[in-house]
Amino acid sequence: MAKITAVIDIGSNSARMAIFEKTSHFGFHLLYETKSKVRISESSYQNQGYLQEIPMQRAINALSDFLFIAKIHKARKILCVATSALRDAPNKAYFLALARKIGLNIKIIDGDKEAYYGALAALNLLPYQEGITIDIGGGSTECALIQNNKIIDKISLNLGTIRLKELFFDKSDYKGAREFVLEHLSKLPKHFKHKRIFGIGGTARALSKSIQKQINYPLDTLHAFEYNFDTYQDFFKTLYTSNQKDLLKYNIKEDRLDSIQGGALIFHLALENFGAECVVTSGVGVREGVFLHDLLRHNNGIFPPNFNPSLRSIKDRFINNPHKSKTTKILLSRLIKTLNYEYLEPFYKHILIAAELCDIGIALNFYEKNHHGSYFVFNTLNYALTHKDRLLIATLIKFNNKKIPQNLEFKELLPPFETLNILNFLLSLSDILSYHKNPKTLEISCKDCGFETIITLKNPTHTLEEKLKKLSIPNLFKLDIC
Repeated sequence: MAKITAVIDIGSNSARMAIFEKTSHFGFHLLYETKSKVRISESSYQNQGYLQEIPMQRAINALSDFLFIAKIHKARKILCVATSALRDAPNKAYFLALARKIGLNIKIIDGDKEAYYGALAALNLLPYQEGITIDIGGGSTECALIQNNKIIDKISLNLGTIRLKELFFDKSDYKGAREFVLEHLSKLPKHFKHKRIFGIGGTARALSKSIQKQINYPLDTLHAFEYNFDTYQDFFKTLYTSNQKDLLKYNIKEDRLDSIQGGALIFHLALENFGAECVVTSGVGVREGVFLHDLLRHNNGIFPPNFNPSLRSIKDRFINNPHKSKTTKILLSRLIKTLNYEYLEPFYKHILIAAELCDIGIALNFYEKNHHGSYFVFNTLNYALTHKDRLLIATLIKFNNKKIPQNLEFKELLPPFETLNILNFLLSLSDILSYHKNPKTLEISCKDCGFETIITLKNPTHTLEEKLKKLSIPNLFKLDIC
């Protein structure tokens, strides 16, 4: 596979491009992303699905710009897919010919394939392996059922935001829109039921952004943001029954005003149909799915067990001393297994990731390595982890070999202070010990003495012993250096 790949997705409402760079066999990161609101389906639903001349030319102009940007980024492979608007258009061959003239080959995918790509992205890049995906586009809505880490079933419905806008909302026919949506949702298979829903696409992201602003959510990131569906049902209904001019006060962006009402209506009624309880926002979708289908073509579309592509990419790009990183992780694993504390089990994977990445800030500046490392982690370790997971790992790196303050920022999203303090102590201890001349010979033993655990360390060097004496030790622990 090419090191740099551009993926273009032509939807009814927008054309989008994402450019990905591989850093190793399965490691990758997003290099660039852009979109253009070409609205290729404009007026088509009023004209038997025929694409109109002005929207087509608008789309070709945007795609030409995309190709130039891909060339700047030295993309060796360009994958371009088109969805509902083109697959429904009787004159699609004409548009495909226009695209070939600018050097772009477009693959029109059917609804099942579109649902598959969205589900593939959610399955690999969100922190859960079960649920239902829903991707509401301008012309269609795709859903997929995921169970036991597999895509079980897929369906595409002729429901979309622009379709509803032109057929109903432009005529103020809310009742007709609702009946139209319910009629199409009745085609969903009976087994499409799940408490967890993965919201893919512009509608789901716009709703999540609005909810984050309502609750003053402390983190500025959408991918993997979660909320309770029942809490916001009335809010969704308010959106699709209000006058369009009133939507700005609900933190809906101007470029979404003419499509959010249809999207909110579909989203609300579909989630009721699914029996939804929790909504997980997906910042990834068809583009990432197309890329992953290519990347994982010899791996059944799934990353190896316990593999995180963003973790791999961070290690590939920012760790200058892989041996030290690995040593810190091994020592920490030994320490935790020696302690045998069951309550640390839920945090085991998080603290091991923190051990591997605790030095990545050096790539920017040694003296502020904790600060830079924490920022790197929270803003780049963005796949297959919850917001709480990412924040915990970033916090441990920020206070590695430092005392955690009581008035910690974002503490409502973190474990209890006592637990956090113990995790920080174990990481800091392992980081210090990783500089031992021969870590394999370092003897670590633990003894439970009622109200405290004594950790005995034999044969540390003089320099390490000095560092260990400066370590902030929780009340439950005592270091015995001999």
